[in-house]
Amino acid sequence: MAHNAILWVREMTRKHIKLGVMVPISGVHYGGWRHPLSQPERATDIEYYGEIARKAEAGKLDVIFLADSIALYEGTAEEQDRAKHALMRAEPKRLLEPLTLLSALSTMTRHIGLASTATTTYNEPYTIARLFASLDHISNGRAGWNVVTSANVAEAHNFSRDSHVGHAERYDRAREFMKVALQLWDSIDDGAFLIDKATGLYGDEKKVRPINHRGKHFSVRGPLNVPRPPQGHPVIFQAGSSGPGVDLAAETADVVFTAQQTLDSGKRFYSSVKERAAAFGRNKTAPKIMPGIVTYVAGTEAEAKAKYDLINELVDPEFGLYMLSDLLGGVDLTRYHLDGPLPDEIPASNGSQSRRDMIINLARRENLTIRQLYQRISGASGHRTLIGTPETIVDQMELWFNESAADGFIVLPPSLPSGLDDFVDLVIPELQRRKLFRREYEGTTLRENLELPRPANTLS
Repeated sequence: MAHNAILWVREMTRKHIKLGVMVPISGVHYGGWRHPLSQPERATDIEYYGEIARKAEAGKLDVIFLADSIALYEGTAEEQDRAKHALMRAEPKRLLEPLTLLSALSTMTRHIGLASTATTTYNEPYTIARLFASLDHISNGRAGWNVVTSANVAEAHNFSRDSHVGHAERYDRAREFMKVALQLWDSIDDGAFLIDKATGLYGDEKKVRPINHRGKHFSVRGPLNVPRPPQGHPVIFQAGSSGPGVDLAAETADVVFTAQQTLDSGKRFYSSVKERAAAFGRNKTAPKIMPGIVTYVAGTEAEAKAKYDLINELVDPEFGLYMLSDLLGGVDLTRYHLDGPLPDEIPASNGSQSRRDMIINLARRENLTIRQLYQRISGASGHRTLIGTPETIVDQMELWFNESAADGFIVLPPSLPSGLDDFVDLVIPELQRRKLFRREYEGTTLRENLELPRPANTLS
């Protein structure tokens, strides 16, 4: 009896893997929209996204994650004009504004978190703070903000700029942007609005204050015109893995979404972020580290490999080459043979440094041809690909979890809705069988389910 009690206590106190799912239109794989089971014609159909959200919630996942770009395609205007034929062979990342979409999904779900990308490069902190505070209220505490500095030069041309903002300046702006947003969420105390009809007093003047921020990039008086969010602050996600990106994440993020290919690199990244967070005075359990994984799962290894091979053949070579060139900073790969290696010298770029380096390292480490590389990147954008049965995939997830390389994972279905169906129907039961994942939601907010504290008001 005592032994059983000890086992029960261990099961109740053991931390569970955290899980989110990225939801593009037809999947993260660039061939996903051509998959026989995909539904790209429903790109603007709210019921389509509702079905996906409810499936993720049925699997008890923590959060839906919407990546975003504020340009239809990537690259400079000249590159887009030159490669228009190739671009028209790929599905855009998104054809709906994500916060509007998440607000609608909040009415279709009850538990799952709702997170979206919003760039600090081409937005203003007051607008973003207001939008995410509103989503947090609408969803009863389920909002998350993925903080990014735009890597896509095409976005500059949509915001009155002839060229993209430099990498160092983007992160300098992002750090100040975050400081302002956090202060705006704290500019109204919990319970500040009394709404006392008898006395005629709507709010307590001592609990509503301007922030009076004046900095290098922003001048914001405040206060925010939305009450303090139910979570205090919406959950902050951060996806940068360069040096400045890791510093920003260690200082401000609740969750770090990262691309790591090997267990060793995952462990190094995990410990580095936790140590840097501790240097900022944060608890060493913060932030949660959640690498991305692309999963192909079936009852047998052969069936899973067949799913992988099928979708890879659906990537148009012209687009695959353009996409790879763009991720490498615009380097011209048309001069090289598709079935030969990457050139020895890849010049530096003003785009995502960590993603560029990861792609180059992947090609060198696995001796991939340019064709093999764009096929790999088409399916994962630098994230780790797992192909196998539920048991073998969970073996890998458990290993990374136990070896302190991950607190959880962001699942990137190669195609939708079938890739998410496979994960929820096959992988989740195996995780639950091993007591690595919940059977029911523990809390009512995203912070509670991710085991994150509600932040105190720093201005009161």
